[in-house]
Amino acid sequence: MSEPDQNAAADPSVEAEPKPAPRTAEVAAYLAARMCHDFISPASAIVSGLDLLDDPSAQDMREDAMNLIAGSARKLADLLSFTRVAFGASATAETFDARELAKLAQGVFAHMRAEMDWQVEAPSLNKPTARAILNLAQMAGAALPTGGTAKIRAVQEGATVVIAVEAIGPRARLRSEVLAGLRGEAMGEGLHGHWVQAYYVHLFLTDAGGRIFADVGEEKVTFAASIPA
Repeated sequence: MSEPDQNAAADPSVEAEPKPAPRTAEVAAYLAARMCHDFISPASAIVSGLDLLDDPSAQDMREDAMNLIAGSARKLADLLSFTRVAFGASATAETFDARELAKLAQGVFAHMRAEMDWQVEAPSLNKPTARAILNLAQMAGAALPTGGTAKIRAVQEGATVVIAVEAIGPRARLRSEVLAGLRGEAMGEGLHGHWVQAYYVHLFLTDAGGRIFADVGEEKVTFAASIPA
């Protein structure tokens, strides 16, 4: 190691160079891994239920097996429908009915401990806004691991849609990698699945000319976004 490098390593006042933003291929890989992680649990539960039905020694558990299969199938279908809009292109749709978005979000919250309070005034939302509100809703639910209420609000003010999402409940928290992703920072220490969703929100909102903020308080996490209508 050269002398300048030694001094830099020894001097805590010398800041390390920030990591470069990940490439498109890396983001796509992380998103794919995130979605597979979400899908694998209910898919595996369905297989487990089918195995119970096929097991001659477990015929007394047929009702439990059927309940497991039915509940897991609903969860998988809800996640797939949600993901198609929140992460995908959703065919050629450019605007989305707010009532349909509420159903997609509620489908995800049906499998969370938190409850959702949907207060979206606009009857329809453009694609970036629809993606933002679904992702922020899911992130708010994840910020309430022991339960609480995620309040989802969106209003149009002139040529801008303003989104406010509040996660309120005991032990409300936001992972550091989520905050980093929303700021457009590269992945540091932590879980890629949490970071990539936030980073993806930052990317498409920035491309749409929007902005995203997050704040963490006592038993409350707040997301705020503004997007051209």
